[in-house]
Amino acid sequence: MKGPLFYSKILLFGEYGIIQDSKGLSIPYNFYKGALKKAEDNPSLEMKKSNESLKGFAQYLAGLQQDQPNLVTFNLEELNQDVANGMYFDSSIPQGYGVGSSGALVAAIYDKYASDKITVLENLTREKLLQLKAVFSQMESFFHGKSSGLDPLNSYLSLPILINSKDNIEPTGIPSQSTNGKGAVFLIDSGIVGETAPMVNIFMENLKDQGFRNMLKSQFIKYTDACVENFLHGDVKALFENTKKLSGVVLNHFKPMIPEQFHQVWQKGIETNDYYLKLCGSGGGGYILGFTQDLEKAKEALKDYKLEVVYNF
Repeated sequence: MKGPLFYSKILLFGEYGIIQDSKGLSIPYNFYKGALKKAEDNPSLEMKKSNESLKGFAQYLAGLQQDQPNLVTFNLEELNQDVANGMYFDSSIPQGYGVGSSGALVAAIYDKYASDKITVLENLTREKLLQLKAVFSQMESFFHGKSSGLDPLNSYLSLPILINSKDNIEPTGIPSQSTNGKGAVFLIDSGIVGETAPMVNIFMENLKDQGFRNMLKSQFIKYTDACVENFLHGDVKALFENTKKLSGVVLNHFKPMIPEQFHQVWQKGIETNDYYLKLCGSGGGGYILGFTQDLEKAKEALKDYKLEVVYNF
């Protein structure tokens, strides 16, 4: 048994904002992937750890099915049998990096064990997408405490997804990449594993403050929505103007989510215009997302870090 591959994802825009109904844009990132595999004779520590995690997940899914039988049902007998036989999730997706490691696992389990699954080949109406998102949200809550369901949805469909609002999502096309363009979206490895739950908790605490809520609406969501529109319409000039503004807002109001050693690097990008940084996922570590109009310049300015290019302009 070797299940199909499920890819990591990158939420280009919308982190935190989508909790408050901003737009968002999520794209598959095929550099990292994972698949369910059956046990090997001498399992490594990683395989054993993954199998243990799957045991807990299988119990959680049994409870979910009992509580919400109308939402989703699984072939639990087969799942439990496979887990008892040592099945594990073989994944190159780094955990705690904001690229959807648990999302790919959720997609793989749904794909193999859900009884009446919605398939990628169907005509994906908005209702079906929302239903999938609701199922994935409940499934992924096992890992995060609270999940939008978007990461597994992206991994499952392997399509870019445009989030217009909580109840309005659609697969979308993105402008094709320019192979000889100078501009790029890239990832920087912060070298620290980020924990989603504590970061989301900080954000939820901040939401109790009226000033923070006003800032979200008047600045953060405004620039996030503009960036999504600019990106989809291929308006690179406006995209960089709005990404710069967004980067500044994040630096000023989301400091706890930015690893300390990056505060100055972040500021320097805004001052020099060589690159602009933003959160990738919930922050606190993992990857940081960068945008630049001149990749060579950005590489020079960030020569102490390893850059992974995600998309070329």
